[in-house]
Amino acid sequence: MKIKNLILVAALALTTTVTFAQKKVLNAKNSSIEWVGKKVTGAHNGTLQFTSGSLTLDGDRITAGEFVVDMTSITVTDLEGNGKTNLEGHLKSTDFFGTDNHKTAKLVIKKAKKDGDVYKVSGDLTIKDKTNPITFELALNGNKATSSLKVDRTKYGIRYGSGSFFENLGDKAINNEFELNVNINF
Repeated sequence: MKIKNLILVAALALTTTVTFAQKKVLNAKNSSIEWVGKKVTGAHNGTLQFTSGSLTLDGDRITAGEFVVDMTSITVTDLEGNGKTNLEGHLKSTDFFGTDNHKTAKLVIKKAKKDGDVYKVSGDLTIKDKTNPITFELALNGNKATSSLKVDRTKYGIRYGSGSFFENLGDKAINNEFELNVNINF
C-alpha cells in the first residue's frame, strides 16, 4: 500500500510540474500593422494586413512563432486622391516591395527571452525573398501582443531614394529604416 501511495504521489507531482505547449493563433481581422516611412522632408504612414500567424508558448516561454503579412494590402493613410493612389502604386512597384512577384513577407521567431514585462525576440524576417536576422521587443499580455520595430529596407534590396546608395538626392532622400507598430490579437 505504501508503494502505491508513493507512486501516486510521484505521478501527481510529475503531472503538476509538466507544462504543455500552447499555440496561439492570430486573429487577422482584429490585428493591425501600421508603418511609417520617413524622408528628409517629412514622412508617410499607412497599414498592412496579416495573412496568418501563430505563437507557441511553453508556460510563459515563447518557443516559436511565424507571422505572414499580405504585402499587396499596403495602404497609405496620410494622403488622399491621386497622391494616395500614386504612392500606393509606387510602394507596390519593383522600386519598393514588388508585390506582383513578392506577395507576402514572413517573420519566423527563432528564440525569445523574457526580460521583465517584455520578450527580447530574435528571428528571421523575409521580404522580397531575402531573409535577414532581426531582433525586437514584444509585449505579451494574455491574448494580445504589441511590438514596435525598425526594418532596414536596404537589406532586402529596396534601395530607391537611399542616400547610402545614391548621391545628390538632397531633400528627395528616403530613410533606410521604416518603422512598424504591430498590434496582435489571438
